[in-house]
Amino acid sequence: MLPIAIGADDAAIELKNIVKAFIQQQGLEVVDYSQDANNPLYPDIAFTVATAIKEGKFERGILLCGTGIGMSIVANKVAGIRAAQCHDTYSAERARKSNDAQVMTLGARVIGPELAKSIVAAWLASNFEGGGSTSKVEKIGYYEGLKGA
Repeated sequence: MLPIAIGADDAAIELKNIVKAFIQQQGLEVVDYSQDANNPLYPDIAFTVATAIKEGKFERGILLCGTGIGMSIVANKVAGIRAAQCHDTYSAERARKSNDAQVMTLGARVIGPELAKSIVAAWLASNFEGGGSTSKVEKIGYYEGLKGA
């Protein structure tokens, strides 16, 4: 598996550090795009991570902010990226299995560290199942303008 991209704004740095360490404990490499001089605001962080995934540098990314909402909105602005806000393990699994979401967003003001680790574990263990969901994901691409009309 390619490294996992991760990024957080100032509201989520502490949870990002916990999630990052958890992923590394699973033997996976993590590249951190969190808030710094080059990415001062969460829209910049989300756009940078989503674009890197679109370019094939990463298969998946995790974005964290206060609620997970803003990061999800911005990441979904990048054509071809499907970002899902997840606050439980079931939504994390379905984000991957049914929607082939490459990006998961988490809200540091919404969930705690142990739940975040469980959600990340469920998301990392899940893969797109295809089947009946394939046509739905293709339709998302159609509406996004990625495929011919």
